[in-house]
Amino acid sequence: MAQPEYLRIADDLRRRITEGEWGPGDQIPTLPELHTEYGVSEAPVRAALRILANEGLIESKARAGTRVRPRPPVHRLAADRYRTKPNSTPSTPYTRDQGIGWSEYRLDKKFERVEADEELAALFECEVGEELLARHFVFYDNDEPTQMSTSYVRWADVAGTPVADPINEPWPGGTRAQLATLGIRVTTITESFTAAMPTEHEAATLRIGAGVPVLRYTRRHIADTGRVVEVAHPIVRRGDSTIVDFRIELDD
Repeated sequence: MAQPEYLRIADDLRRRITEGEWGPGDQIPTLPELHTEYGVSEAPVRAALRILANEGLIESKARAGTRVRPRPPVHRLAADRYRTKPNSTPSTPYTRDQGIGWSEYRLDKKFERVEADEELAALFECEVGEELLARHFVFYDNDEPTQMSTSYVRWADVAGTPVADPINEPWPGGTRAQLATLGIRVTTITESFTAAMPTEHEAATLRIGAGVPVLRYTRRHIADTGRVVEVAHPIVRRGDSTIVDFRIELDD
């Protein structure tokens, strides 16, 4: 079966961008130029351009034409990013992941009290209905949204403390440092990763095309008593610019 014209054109334009014919910020040919070049009507060209826009390869702006989007920098999530590191300046695992300073870091936040549903109860290993504090975050690197998450802590642990007040976010040292102020010593962190296409909300929040995959992961902070004291579910990052690094030491 012959490939539809719009897919053929999308494949060719994608190849030309990938091979560097047009670099980041370059303007690609206009719609009339493209439909003349490919010998088709404007409809399949428009459809091809929509595909590339959804993939995050191009963007169109009024009076600026259609340009190749700058490629996002790749960030590596190191396996030891939660370890406490001596540093004279404030930082969190996020700022270390991004390689940015405190002044380049911004956080949107919304706090609300919720009850654990079956999924959260399983993650916390608690009873359904236990009161939790849900902390919704959007993380910005120099005003570019690169991560979003909802972090849950047990209401009984944080009620009436600075941890429950959004005015104290961002907190130097992150969640582990917060819990330490409550006398909770975190000794284990677990993470579980999945990949998927973004929801409409995720795509809008992270300013990515609907065709750009996202990396979703669930994190748990576990105290030295074995008690789960925080669950971030999910943490969401764009998948085309995130690399997760693991180092596994073998005994033999």
